[in-house]
Amino acid sequence: MNLLTLQKGLKVEIINALQQLGYYDETIHITIETPKDKSNGDLSTNVAMQYARIARKAPRIIAKEVIDTLDVSSLPIKTIDIAGPGFINFFIKTDFLQDIIPTIIQKGQAYGALTLKQDTKVNIEFVSVNPTGALHIGHARGAAAGDSLARIMTKAGYDVTKEYYVNDGGNQIDKLAKSIEARYKQLFDVAIEIPEDGYHGQDIVETAKAFKAAYGDKYINEDGYDIFKSFGVDTLLNELKEDLNRFNVSFDVWFHEKSLYQNNDIKNTLTLLKDKGYTYEKDGAIWLKTSEFNDEKDRVIIKSDGTYTYLTPDIAYHHNKIKRGFDKLVDILGADHHGYIDRLKAAIEIVSGKKDILDVDILQMVKVIQDGKEVKMSKRSGKAITLRDLLDEVGKDPIRYFFAARSLNTQMDLDLDLAIRKTTENPVYYVQYAGARIHSVFVQAEKEGITLPSNITTFDTLNNEKINELLSILAAYPETIESSALSRSPHKLTIYIHKLATAFHSLYNNEKFITDNLQKTHERLALLKATQIVLTDALSLIGVSVPKKM
Repeated sequence: MNLLTLQKGLKVEIINALQQLGYYDETIHITIETPKDKSNGDLSTNVAMQYARIARKAPRIIAKEVIDTLDVSSLPIKTIDIAGPGFINFFIKTDFLQDIIPTIIQKGQAYGALTLKQDTKVNIEFVSVNPTGALHIGHARGAAAGDSLARIMTKAGYDVTKEYYVNDGGNQIDKLAKSIEARYKQLFDVAIEIPEDGYHGQDIVETAKAFKAAYGDKYINEDGYDIFKSFGVDTLLNELKEDLNRFNVSFDVWFHEKSLYQNNDIKNTLTLLKDKGYTYEKDGAIWLKTSEFNDEKDRVIIKSDGTYTYLTPDIAYHHNKIKRGFDKLVDILGADHHGYIDRLKAAIEIVSGKKDILDVDILQMVKVIQDGKEVKMSKRSGKAITLRDLLDEVGKDPIRYFFAARSLNTQMDLDLDLAIRKTTENPVYYVQYAGARIHSVFVQAEKEGITLPSNITTFDTLNNEKINELLSILAAYPETIESSALSRSPHKLTIYIHKLATAFHSLYNNEKFITDNLQKTHERLALLKATQIVLTDALSLIGVSVPKKM
């Protein structure tokens, strides 16, 4: 039994008690949480407050009735008390917490792995930037969020696919090809201007130079539109991939928009929408009846000139995902897409016949702060701050951690001075320092010829408040994975990581791990090993490393 199964067992017993008391209402969701303050127990529930209206009694009276009726004889509960207005607090037996240590050591990185949704195939699409330039800071936040979420959900038992949608079939890529062609011809002193709505960045200049190196003057007079287009997409996409790789972000699928046209996915999806009776013609355009599915109005999918709207290939793309067998689609989109959600969800419901198959998480803006002021431009390039700038100036780990630490739907300030600070004020340094400290203890133990026994199962000397607090946090790791995965909230994991590091640092500052008592030393080394395993695994789920030295 771990803490997660203990919580579920307690919930069952609370429901049984409420049924015996005649209060139970299945519409009320009972929660059992881990209190921040350990004086409030290892687990706590507010069920008495939830049932005050139904029972028509004061919450503390209900709490007393529930406790008197509860049967926890089969559970490792030491004591139960009532606190505040009626919280029921549970204190876990010490030996239950201690049993977490050999469990973690035996399972290793598999500790905390769950089987929540083994039959649920999830597609998480994120970043999906047009391959027309470098990734900027907003894309970096989306990359960190999507990759961390995918890792956490995989740990929780979902079958997750990470997907990047390459926008290489629309008008933006036409502008890209013409911009590269203009820059290429300028290298040969041809008098040609970049289209006014084209791309003017240095990335396009460098791509044109690479094109010249590959093809020489072949396309000065010869039509090379398709070559400029494919070369530009491939070159810039490879640069995006290099930056993402440095950021410890990878994708399982790179889906190209142009394939929707090549494989007739768009035409087939339009036929399906028509056959289902959800399209009509008005003012020479074809409309989709999204207003029947919680959208504020119907949407045009084919304009009067016969071209598609932005929504049309998007519908076909999501339909393609559904046909690939995904049960849940998750899109991480920028804040500028907020008004787009209802029409997209409505369209997906029409093609799939399922109401909640698509979830959209909106990514809010990031402000970069340096010297106490907002920085909008890169000092190096004079342009918008890119992921490459952040990686060069700060490094992967601080950026990954800082982005994971804030909920996606909140705006955030990225303090570059704090991110590079080598002190415990910097939260990523603080948690990595815990890992380095643990490693140093094992190095010292090795120097003294002390090794951790592989079969240690008794922990008679591990019994003080700080040790119990650390054990309780280690026991809560599976619960944290479940909560983070179900709510799609990587920031809950960073809260856990900081809490774990804090408990360890507090213990480290008050406890000797290598002592003259070999049993005491072995037991403490086992505790450190378990802490090291969980800390390393938790940080890996947000793409952050654990250095051996700081």
